[in-house]
Amino acid sequence: MKRSLIGRLWPNATAAVLFVVFAFPVYWMFATALKPTGDIVTEDPVFFPTDVTFGHFAKAVDADHFWTLVGNSLTVTILAVLFALVIALLASFALARMRFRGRRGFLLTFMIAQMAPWEVMVIAIYMIVRDAEMLDSLVPLTVFYMIMVLPFTILTLRGYVAAVPKELEESAMVDGCTRGQAFVRVIFPLLAPGLMATSLFGFITAWNEFPLVLILNKGIEKQTLPLWLSSFQTTFGDDWGATMAAASLFALPILVLFVFLQRKAVSGLTTGAVKG
Repeated sequence: MKRSLIGRLWPNATAAVLFVVFAFPVYWMFATALKPTGDIVTEDPVFFPTDVTFGHFAKAVDADHFWTLVGNSLTVTILAVLFALVIALLASFALARMRFRGRRGFLLTFMIAQMAPWEVMVIAIYMIVRDAEMLDSLVPLTVFYMIMVLPFTILTLRGYVAAVPKELEESAMVDGCTRGQAFVRVIFPLLAPGLMATSLFGFITAWNEFPLVLILNKGIEKQTLPLWLSSFQTTFGDDWGATMAAASLFALPILVLFVFLQRKAVSGLTTGAVKG
């Protein structure tokens, strides 16, 4: 009995400790943003603020070009994720359902692309964009962000497509559907977990991307929030409250998206879909 109790207790205790370790920086960021300046610079840390102020958030929102940069970040991120999903859906279906020469090499290429660090290609990317006269534009950012998330999206969706029983697709085709109609009506609805997972990953990757926009977009009107956030300390000097408020606003879309999608990104939708 004691061994059974200990066996159940230590995984829960480990999970609780890890949760505290990873959640505390997020809590401290939001808590600091809500503290008055006097509670932030004090020698004795205030873990639970009693006097709450939203003045730091107001200062962050009123910063120059804030809403322009929010629009730039949302535009680039959403378009990159959508384009990646469309291309990945077609590619993952071909890789999961069709057999063709060079298929394994194709998969290996995507795996290598997923492992390759993008930082080593920043100079080459800059030269390509410069020669195309597209510096200070959101179009190159959208394209390269899409390329960044595409390998992971294809590899992940391929697993979800392969997990859908072929019998479902064949049954739909027997009933008169073409292969394309069978994909849209049968396979696509069952890919919801994969679409949610890859969308979340792609959104986080594109939303947080910093080096490319730093190199490609020097004009403030064409920058995104990560670059704006990096210069926030210079803008406000030692105003840590406004800095933490800006960081909280930057992290908020990711947190909201994760809370919304994590309930839907579940597996096993195809369990029991095929009978006997």
